[in-house]
Amino acid sequence: MRWIPLIAVFLYVYIEISIFIQVAHVFGVLLTLLMVIFTSVIGMSLVRNQGFKNFLLMQQKMAAGESPAAEMIKSVSLIIAGLLLVLPGFFTDLLGLLLLLPPVQKLLTLKLMPHLRFNRMPGGGFSAGTGGGETFDGEYHRKDEDRNRLDHKDDR
Repeated sequence: MRWIPLIAVFLYVYIEISIFIQVAHVFGVLLTLLMVIFTSVIGMSLVRNQGFKNFLLMQQKMAAGESPAAEMIKSVSLIIAGLLLVLPGFFTDLLGLLLLLPPVQKLLTLKLMPHLRFNRMPGGGFSAGTGGGETFDGEYHRKDEDRNRLDHKDDR
């Protein structure tokens, strides 16, 4: 069980290097490097544009008193897509671009929505939570403060 992350990293590196070698064999090393840089730049600009639109949509939903749950999940997929697009390689770029596709984001939203619960806060905002429970206001007083003060008087 503890070998699974090591095997996953090994498979990732193997896939990336294999694809890189195949593309470099067809297009040449310089053009392959330029393609990797180009896909990263284009992908990051797509993530930035979609992220800004998603942020505005979340603000509109919260202002209308609706739950922004779907937009929050979409934001997580955009962050993961951005991370994948920054990593050099064609395989990670493909995965990142897949996460930018609306059908994939919709599928992720449908899969993750049942696991999230959003509560309306008294101030009008939303609070995300995965567990149940209530929040109670209260006060406390440390009882050991009086004892510590007495202990220090004895040390003199």
